[in-house]
Amino acid sequence: MTTTLPPAPDTATAPAATKPRPTVPVHVRPVIRFRSSRPDLLLCFGLLAVILLVQGWNITHFPTLSDDEGTYLAQAWAVQQGDGLAHYTYWYDHPPLGWVQIAALTWLPSLIAPETMTVATMRFAMLLVSAACAVLLYVLARRLFLPRWAAALAMLLFGLSPLSVVLQREIFLDNIAVMWMLLAFCLAASPSRHLWHHFAAGLAAATSVLTKETMLVVLPALLVTMWRHSHRDTRKYAVTGAVTACALIGLAYPLFALLNNELFPGPGHVSLIDGITYQMGREGSGSIFDSGSGSHGVFTSWLYYDRVLPLGGLAGAALLLVTLRWSVTARALAGPALAVAILAVVAMRPSGYLPAMYVIQALPFLALVLAGGAASVAHAVLRRPVDRPAAPIQARPRLRGGVPGGAPDQGPQSRSRLGIGVRHVVAGLLALAAAAYVVPSWYDGNRDALTVDANAPYRAAASWMQNEVADPASTRVLVDDALWLDLVHDGFEPGTGAIWFYKADLDPAVTKTMPRGWRDLDYVVSSPTVRRDAVDLPNVKAALEHSKPVAVFGDGEDRIEIRRITGGER
Repeated sequence: MTTTLPPAPDTATAPAATKPRPTVPVHVRPVIRFRSSRPDLLLCFGLLAVILLVQGWNITHFPTLSDDEGTYLAQAWAVQQGDGLAHYTYWYDHPPLGWVQIAALTWLPSLIAPETMTVATMRFAMLLVSAACAVLLYVLARRLFLPRWAAALAMLLFGLSPLSVVLQREIFLDNIAVMWMLLAFCLAASPSRHLWHHFAAGLAAATSVLTKETMLVVLPALLVTMWRHSHRDTRKYAVTGAVTACALIGLAYPLFALLNNELFPGPGHVSLIDGITYQMGREGSGSIFDSGSGSHGVFTSWLYYDRVLPLGGLAGAALLLVTLRWSVTARALAGPALAVAILAVVAMRPSGYLPAMYVIQALPFLALVLAGGAASVAHAVLRRPVDRPAAPIQARPRLRGGVPGGAPDQGPQSRSRLGIGVRHVVAGLLALAAAAYVVPSWYDGNRDALTVDANAPYRAAASWMQNEVADPASTRVLVDDALWLDLVHDGFEPGTGAIWFYKADLDPAVTKTMPRGWRDLDYVVSSPTVRRDAVDLPNVKAALEHSKPVAVFGDGEDRIEIRRITGGER
């Protein structure tokens, strides 16, 4: 039996409905398993070695030791010694979890060599935090579907920007809080989408906020990331679990204050409400757009070190947010882009307080969205248009003698190959132009961090106090917290012998040991911080006015003077 097949339809005359349509390729993004991807592991840890080398080089000499660093480390020392949550009365200025973690990071070296528990040497502990942040950022970039080169770019932007090299070296709570927030984002974008990953993201976020409470403003961006990367069937459970876990851990702080009868203000004790009131009521530093304001000075100092990451990151966030409807990359990075937008809006408050370390919280998100913006631009430049069905190619007739009158028309293929080549050339030129701008700028910005010794005056002052004061146990000295631990190791009495200069006016437990005010002091170590803040501290101001320098180290505004109190013999 013979079966006759129907004739194939003539595509030239067939109805439009039967004509073959061009198919648009569907790109399914692979799930990135970082721990099992050898190229990712090699690239990430190779870049990590470079970052740690740059950040660790000259770390004890630059930047200048700050009073905030000394305060956090002194509080960590008090935790290690079992003397409470601070080296003076803990007054709920910040949650204590931040310096408890610093105490854990510095516990082993302080146990082996107690005299090394000083600000300069303990900066090496921050390299562990920087390493964790850099790796987490790479993992997050890959989980948000950035290509490998873009993830590497984000890691380099975050680790080698002069802003990062300077600020990530310092013992700031912000650096530790950023590490926990990056962990929360990695868990929220977990490719496995397990519920426990999202619960753990809530726990990590709460830990970040309890390390530095200003990370609270980033939580909406974390929620967006979790919403976009969780499975729709379990999304409500994931988000509910994460929010519950974050809230329950966060409530541990007010519960701690309540159990100590220090939640509400009252006579004779500190309170959490007083601490929050102080922080919220701090005098604003003005608008960053006002050239005479403190906020503008802080913003200018950021740009002095690096313009690429702050301004480029803002531009990248704007690009991603504007193209959210059309760009897959923008949708994947919606959370980090929102984090940049929120942090920028908070920084631009006209009457807010803008500390210099605030930008630390934005650095990883700026790097991520800048790399994401670069990936979007590269994709737009390099992607091929959808191929259209070409007309049938007909060979031209040969001329007499067998000489071909023309080869088959290869125009569309040739033009396609030419277009691909042009796009690659354009992409290469853009990459070279970016590198030509960034590399010299970062070289200049990092040169001081790698070569300058800004802490020689502090070391000289500490050495003078150690060698020239005959009886440190009975000597009373006003000093900033950058030198406080040095003096404690040299035999000065913690708290009442070596006195953090603020406490001479603000802590009743200290002022009651100074019935004659400045006359009960022997020395004041006049650092830039002490001279700047003495205006509002009567005892400190009087000590400076009734003292004379016996040793001066450095010059200009950065000098450190050892001043002996005159007219106040005890």
